[in-house]
Amino acid sequence: MPPHMTAIEASPTLLTMTLDGEEVSFTRGETIYEVSRRHAKDVPTLCYDPRLDPFGGCRMCVVEVEGVRNPVASCTTKATPGMVVRTHTDALEGHRKTLLEMVVSENRQVDVDPLRGYASQELTQLVDRYEARTGRFRGKKSGTSKTGDPNPFILRDYEQCISCYRCVRVCAEQEGDYAISVANRGFATQITTEFDGLLKESTCTFCGQCVQTCPTGALADRKSLRAEALPGPITETRTVCTYCGVGCAVDLMTKGEKLVGVRPAMDGPANEGALCIKGQFAYDFVQHPDRLKTPLVRDASGELVPASWDEALDRAAAGFVKANAEHGRHSVYAISSGRAPTEASYTLQKFIRAGFASNHVDNCSRG
Repeated sequence: MPPHMTAIEASPTLLTMTLDGEEVSFTRGETIYEVSRRHAKDVPTLCYDPRLDPFGGCRMCVVEVEGVRNPVASCTTKATPGMVVRTHTDALEGHRKTLLEMVVSENRQVDVDPLRGYASQELTQLVDRYEARTGRFRGKKSGTSKTGDPNPFILRDYEQCISCYRCVRVCAEQEGDYAISVANRGFATQITTEFDGLLKESTCTFCGQCVQTCPTGALADRKSLRAEALPGPITETRTVCTYCGVGCAVDLMTKGEKLVGVRPAMDGPANEGALCIKGQFAYDFVQHPDRLKTPLVRDASGELVPASWDEALDRAAAGFVKANAEHGRHSVYAISSGRAPTEASYTLQKFIRAGFASNHVDNCSRG
């Protein structure tokens, strides 16, 4: 045992603290917020994302620690043995309500469409929870929106920004792009790109990470918002992106029979909330008006003409049989599209391997 450590500090089995009157255990290095969340304490926060380094900017997660004069940010304060913590008191709840009242006083609106992004309802839900729509700090609005940015993917509505910097941090810490940063200070604080230019002129890869972590909808999915006026609830369906071999888990957002957006699964084992530009935004082909609605076969003159499914399948089967008979099993080759469902790719490789005893099968997005 190192000479500077006590017996309690050296033994991981003896690390305990008191949380809201209950003795709980914790692991060395855990923050008070992490311990609280693991023990089902509902500590609110706006600047926290479990994928990012603790920031302590919003001050919503402050807690009272016995022996410490002022409340501390639980997301940046490490738990220590014997610590006595209170997560909910009248003073703390009053502090949180006042903070929310001040935050929303600078924003254009509180309510935004959930199609804006995965975390876009966090501020709205906290404001309603704390009944903070009082308007008592009503005044000047902050943030200058870049709604004229011509990129087709990300709406930059900075009049909704609360300077939590989650977008800046996820771009740097998770993506390593450093495409956006913070300019100015105080009331003039603004999220911006290098030289205040357009996103397409920056190092932005349009992965959409900033959109999905934004708790106010200040950064929004432009493509999803095209379906804002469609009636009906939003339904989520979990699946796996087929564009490459990583296996990113995604949630398909639908209204009725229409696909209105794709979101990364925050609990996806392969991607943990990340997606590339294709996985995030390249889904227009699903309902594109130019998609074929009936099979086509070539007539005697070589022109493609509409046919029934039975006719098309019989024609394809005859072609496979002829090629195999005349040139052998290795004359048959198949390639699966990255736009096809995973099940279709599986069926295709099974057809080639089991049907023709060949491994001549590939996928356009296997890399």
